[in-house]
Amino acid sequence: MPNKDGHRRFGNVRKLPSGRYQIRYPGPDARIRTGPETFARASDARRALTLIEADMIAGGWADPDRGKVKLGDYAAPWIAQRPGLRPRSVDLYRWLLQRYIGPQLGAVPLGKLSTPMIRDWRAGLLSGGVSVSMTAKAYRLLRAVLTTAVEEDKILARNPCRIRGAGEEHAVERPVLTVRQVFELADRVGRRPVGNVRKLPVGGYRLRFGRHGVMRTAPEAYRTRADAERALWTMAEDGRADCDYDRRYRALVLLATFASLRWGEVTALKRCDLDLESSLVRVRAAFSDRRTPGSKITLGPLKSRAGRRTVGIPEAIIPALRDHLSVFVAPGPASLAFAGAKGSPLRRSNFNRMSGWSYAVESIGARGLHFHDLRHTGNSFAAASGPGIKDLMARMGHDSERAAMIYLHEARGADKAITSAIDAHVDAERKRDGDDDDGLAGALVPAR
Repeated sequence: MPNKDGHRRFGNVRKLPSGRYQIRYPGPDARIRTGPETFARASDARRALTLIEADMIAGGWADPDRGKVKLGDYAAPWIAQRPGLRPRSVDLYRWLLQRYIGPQLGAVPLGKLSTPMIRDWRAGLLSGGVSVSMTAKAYRLLRAVLTTAVEEDKILARNPCRIRGAGEEHAVERPVLTVRQVFELADRVGRRPVGNVRKLPVGGYRLRFGRHGVMRTAPEAYRTRADAERALWTMAEDGRADCDYDRRYRALVLLATFASLRWGEVTALKRCDLDLESSLVRVRAAFSDRRTPGSKITLGPLKSRAGRRTVGIPEAIIPALRDHLSVFVAPGPASLAFAGAKGSPLRRSNFNRMSGWSYAVESIGARGLHFHDLRHTGNSFAAASGPGIKDLMARMGHDSERAAMIYLHEARGADKAITSAIDAHVDAERKRDGDDDDGLAGALVPAR
């Protein structure tokens, strides 16, 4: 209905008994809405109507009624409905929402969120001992949720997450192993001393260890279990305790490093993915180890489109892979190339425990090394060969500007050049160190 003469074309202003002025206006859906605040002067109320009308014309208007939904109620379905999220990402986002975002901001209506409020929330996390890295992850999640509220759902006119640099992580530089360290680690992973630790009734811990096939008890008591376990590992290193050696992890370490593979990629490889005659590994899927307790490992797509790739294997590790396939892998082409002792997929937590990872990396002078650092090491070796950026990105499985770049790089044989350069680098260092592929035989006493 057109406005009467002398009346506003959009909305109206009325004076309340309190003397303040209230605005009412139609939304794009023709439903009449009442302004959330009142004004001391009629001119201020009319100016507010003018701004609202301008926002509607420009497409930037947000329905204040929809802004009453609480952040927690909006963010939870956002995570569930977000397309393309990997299972581990879903677990991480839900954990961040529950642990860091929900307690302070979860009950706040979206329309009430402000930049100062989010700044206070972030400062509270940091002052409460939450790391800069974890705070940045929580902030990025919050910013992504509110971006959807602005751009897709039109609940907010602007994103209140406007803190410069709040989403940036300045991670500590991860270590890069030398070639010698990689082979030493491959030889040490899977070695476990024969023995056990038990708690004493009077306090402390007693250590029992195997020596020449006979179990013996250490005379001293240890204050903590960690002290006793470390003593057991030291005895194995010195040859005073027997040691079991599960060699199934050796080829895993070598391939993950020199082919720059992620944990989920290398553990999902099947026998048919390894073409040792052509020195190639085909990466086609990845396992995802969920963060939630009791969850199963799921086989799914790769982290990105570029993750599906064919990578050259340096000749220096082909003998180790041949030996691994003949000893530890079932003959069928669909058999997992790197499985647990019972044939099931490897889990990160079980791998760290069964392989003695923490003690193995400490023994080569790389305490705190993560499995993913092997990929970082391999990427560094590849980069040192001097490839083009697109070729390097393709080998690493990083996103490129065009998906066809992967095929282009394979067509011109760039990956073979990278692989050959890695081979030359490995051979040069091992010859300089006087090393061979016999491992560290004799460094630890095997159990009999």
